[in-house]
Amino acid sequence: MLKSEKRVIVIGSGFGGMAAAALLARDGYSVTVVEKNDQPGGRAIVYEDQGFLFDMGPSWYLMPEVFEDLFGEFARKPSDFYELKRLDPSYKVFYGPGRSVVIEADLEKTKALFESMEPGAGEKLREYLESAKYQYEIAMGQFIYKEYSSIFDFLNKKLVFEGTKLHIFDSLDGYVKRFIKSHDLRKILEYTIVFLGGSPYNSPAMYALMSHVDFNLGVWYPMGGMGELSKAFHRLCVDLGVEFRFGEEVKHILVENGSARGVETTRGTIDADILVVNADYPHAEIDLLDKKSRSYDEKYWKKKSIAPSCVLMYVGLDRKLDCLEHHNLYLSDSWDEHFSSIFDKPEWPENPSYYVCCPSRTDPAVAPEGKENLFFLVPVAAGLDDTDDVREKYFRSTIEHLEKLTGEKILDHVISKRIVTHRDFSSLYNAYKGTALGLAHTLRQTAIFRPGHRSKKVGSLYYSGQYTHPGIGVPMVLISSKILAKEIGKDHG
Repeated sequence: MLKSEKRVIVIGSGFGGMAAAALLARDGYSVTVVEKNDQPGGRAIVYEDQGFLFDMGPSWYLMPEVFEDLFGEFARKPSDFYELKRLDPSYKVFYGPGRSVVIEADLEKTKALFESMEPGAGEKLREYLESAKYQYEIAMGQFIYKEYSSIFDFLNKKLVFEGTKLHIFDSLDGYVKRFIKSHDLRKILEYTIVFLGGSPYNSPAMYALMSHVDFNLGVWYPMGGMGELSKAFHRLCVDLGVEFRFGEEVKHILVENGSARGVETTRGTIDADILVVNADYPHAEIDLLDKKSRSYDEKYWKKKSIAPSCVLMYVGLDRKLDCLEHHNLYLSDSWDEHFSSIFDKPEWPENPSYYVCCPSRTDPAVAPEGKENLFFLVPVAAGLDDTDDVREKYFRSTIEHLEKLTGEKILDHVISKRIVTHRDFSSLYNAYKGTALGLAHTLRQTAIFRPGHRSKKVGSLYYSGQYTHPGIGVPMVLISSKILAKEIGKDHG
């Protein structure tokens, strides 16, 4: 295809930014990606230390058909770039010392597990997953890939009719209770909402569809780590002629006569006809635009339910562990109190649930021989006071707690250590309140109620990423960029 005379600047090389860049380059635009960090991937950058490769952001590969669909736009497929492996077991769940269950890829075994923990729950799980599959198919077919320009798009008769079948006015927890009584089992069906930045008590029941993603579509892993996705999208963009400018931070969005006309960076000025922001949405609006050009002012963001931040700990051990699977979850007895500390009364939690990834169980490339790669994630409220003392407290308490859960010595074997939380999310990604994820998926922050793909004030200024519809998660930001590319095509030809 001949290149258009129209120049596009994409701010940020996260998955959403690179997907948008590739789609627009395919459509003939001249595309430049400007990235403040020294590598592509946004939150999915890679940290290397002493032979350990740590994925700093996303670690779950879900909804593989979304990746196949996106690469299919370029007559490519994921296997052209990386080897994908389905994990079995999918993950392990710890409830306390001596109390753990393994969720296997074989659904029949999972039904039997549920039945063993609650009589009748095996059949109820089957019913729940049938409902979740239906919700997924309706959402993907009618809701997810759709642009919402006005409330009338969201409230048309078909969407209202289908929306009632998605139970969008029920909470996820309330919906799960219709099927499962055991609190331990309900937590297995609800934990995924944490990775979407929500709570089972404030998120719509339509997100039960994530159980279909989890149990039916499976949990996957790209060999080499999630950083292989960053490499894949970067390579795809380069093959399409996209220019990347790393280590260059955008300081101001230039607006002339009501339209975006370029950016000022730490290295100078770059002109453009179209501007796509994949950087943190509040950062772009508050810090990069003049007040008169903002679609959403500071009051808007202060009123929003912000998704959690995290205490992330990248840990290399000088020994192997026998107690973990690739993905591991500790689901605390203080489950309700933990969510309250995130969304209701923001404070550092006392007995938090947490996630541990041990990719070296699957992939020898991410750790030296005989050593173990661990990634800890403790969800906490955004906007908390992040001090060195707090970091060290959570580092030690989380690892000591895992030692009690597993009976294995871990702390004395740490040879590589890095802690990332609020102030790092702010400095690395310009994240609002140090959030790790963006906007929570509440009913009032879904679809049309999320910030728009188009600026309301500035022509030729667009947004992609986790703040926009359809929301948080790697598959969702890829879909966001597909929606965005179509809208730019409508606007600019």
